[in-house]
Amino acid sequence: MSVVNLNKFRKAKARADEKAQADQNAVKFGRTKAQKKLEGSQAEKTRRDLDGKERE
Repeated sequence: MSVVNLNKFRKAKARADEKAQADQNAVKFGRTKAQKKLEGSQAEKTRRDLDGKERE
C-alpha cells in the first residue's frame, strides 16, 4: 500500500478538470487563425465598399 499526498491528488484533479473545460470552450467558441483572417478581410472589404459608395 502506498502513501498518497491528498493535496497533490486534489490539485492534479483540479488541473485536469480545468483543462477539460478549456478544451470544451475551445471547441465551442474557438476560431482558427485562418477563420479570423478571413473575417477580418471580409470586414475590411465591406468597409472599403461602403466608403466607395459614399463618394459616388
